[in-house]
Amino acid sequence: MKEALTKLLSKENLKADLFIGIRKRYFIKVGLDLFLFLLCAPIAVFIRMGHIDAWELLLIYTGVATLSKLISIYLIKIYRQSWHNVSVFDLFQVLSVGLLSGLITFAAVIVMRQVSVYAVPFGVVFIDVVLSVLALGAFRMLARVVSERVVLINSKQSEKGKRVLIIGAGSAGTTMAKELRKAPEVNMQPVGFLDDDEAKIKQTFVGLRVFGTTEVIDQVVKEQRIDMVLIAIPSNPDAVREILKKTSNLKVKHRILPRLTDLADENVSISQIREVDVEDLLQREPVNLNTDEIANYVSDKTVLVTGAGGSIGSEIVRQVCRFSPAHILLIGRGENSIYQLQLELNRSYSNIKYSAYITDVRDRESLKRIFETHKPDILFHAAAHKHVPLMEDNPEQAVFNNIMGTKNLVELALDYNVERFVNVSTDKAVNPTSVMGASKRVAEYVVEWGSTKARDTQIFVSVRFGNVLGSRGSVIPIFKDQIQSGGPVTVTHPDMNRYFMTIPEASQLVLQAGGMEHNGAVYVLDMGKPVKISDLARDLIQLSGLVPGKDIVIKFTGMRPGEKLFEELLTAEEGTESSKYKKIMISRKSKVGINNLDEMLGKIFAAAAQGDGTAIRKCFYEMIPNYSGYAGNGSPDETNTGQDLHSAKLN
Repeated sequence: MKEALTKLLSKENLKADLFIGIRKRYFIKVGLDLFLFLLCAPIAVFIRMGHIDAWELLLIYTGVATLSKLISIYLIKIYRQSWHNVSVFDLFQVLSVGLLSGLITFAAVIVMRQVSVYAVPFGVVFIDVVLSVLALGAFRMLARVVSERVVLINSKQSEKGKRVLIIGAGSAGTTMAKELRKAPEVNMQPVGFLDDDEAKIKQTFVGLRVFGTTEVIDQVVKEQRIDMVLIAIPSNPDAVREILKKTSNLKVKHRILPRLTDLADENVSISQIREVDVEDLLQREPVNLNTDEIANYVSDKTVLVTGAGGSIGSEIVRQVCRFSPAHILLIGRGENSIYQLQLELNRSYSNIKYSAYITDVRDRESLKRIFETHKPDILFHAAAHKHVPLMEDNPEQAVFNNIMGTKNLVELALDYNVERFVNVSTDKAVNPTSVMGASKRVAEYVVEWGSTKARDTQIFVSVRFGNVLGSRGSVIPIFKDQIQSGGPVTVTHPDMNRYFMTIPEASQLVLQAGGMEHNGAVYVLDMGKPVKISDLARDLIQLSGLVPGKDIVIKFTGMRPGEKLFEELLTAEEGTESSKYKKIMISRKSKVGINNLDEMLGKIFAAAAQGDGTAIRKCFYEMIPNYSGYAGNGSPDETNTGQDLHSAKLN
């Protein structure tokens, strides 16, 4: 009890001290401005009249003018900003005080002329306003200059911090330089700038020189003994990559500021300095969602998400929560990931009702009970086995999870009148060379079959995209673990490339595609340019402050079964049609397919039940005309028997 009382008293004392300090600074500022006002009024009278004889008139005018200025200051509230950081906006406020006080004083002078013998010339008021604005502005600028000089002197006296070179002498870079100087405790000493605007070269900003363009970064780093490069031009990923390339043989750390568009108030601070990540090198345009369209089909609806504990599934849940669903159903096999998602929902979305189920999409009866209980309106199907090499060794699991699981959900969605069914697919389903890719292609067939059986109020679609940065099992976390272990970083082939997008971007576009009205469509997300995996490995090594090939070796291990050098988002026959959204395309229906989907699914499920990988691959050869995976012993003729998908039947 005594300790609690002591803590409470200490907190109250701290608050009292803080309040006293703020009031003290406030009264000092008011006192200084009052002194300037009392000085400007007599000077204005003297300039206009050439002499001061009528002392009574002078005193009355000075009192009226000073009172009008204090009233204007109170109304415009110019003391909220520290004089150490005076900006153009603050000077504009000073001008506003001058104009408002001038109007008040003019009105008072007019009244004085009507009711008394004191006739103050209007010119006095004009001169007084000009002098007051100049005096207040000059005094504030002087305070800022003195403050910056003191910081500069102190920073030069302390050379213990890491020497920081700032890339970009714009507003973000110069603001950060000032912030670093004011905070010696962060142990970062700004040395100067580099900027590709040649007009800035050799100029000085906030007391720091612009050494040159980024072309001379390696030279400047050596000459100035730079420990850290701080990138203040984050919206230019090509420039970020080039900076990393030019400093690849120099052991300097790299840090970056967020884009101004990513900040709520567009103000940068030291706390926002972070490590450069791969996302900064592959930076893509922010997704501009049509939130009204998403809200129209998600708000107040019961939304079921399979694979809810996974990278994509959990992000879909987060995005859905933004649109006030009536109820979210979380379905997943991994109890730990679902539990973590529950904790997050309780913490961040406590107003959202949810139910969590640990079950398997292969368990039709378990799924049926969930559908019967909750009658979901929207279904996002993100549950899938996705690891190519593992599925090559366990093809029956790919069939059960990716195909049978999808079939169960499609049939239940039809039975329980689910309004929208959105299947998360992959670029590996295009011209598949792997069991995983082939299983996802057949899953697309099943979803398209569902669209042919749907009621007029139902929509069944698939959304196809490439690799997702940072998802479980993706190359980024694997490379990071290898770098932390001292290497080598393993890449299968020097020319292997992949499409990438971030988890939030992929999930947002899945939600947007779900609101579109093309029943049976396969939507293809704009993945941008493909990226070489070997380049990605080099970038990650450099981001860790190490030199590729010297500190960390890149080892090429050879392609694994089922892998492709280049991923595709479309088959040659498909092509795309544009949609109303820039980043979402509509795949034109392929004219190839299978004659009897029900029969072929029966065959492949029977093969999977026997654990017969060879038979499974033979089924893929029959079902997918452009499948080119390893067929096992007795590979069938690669002339496939597929006919027309639209004649497929599933009883």
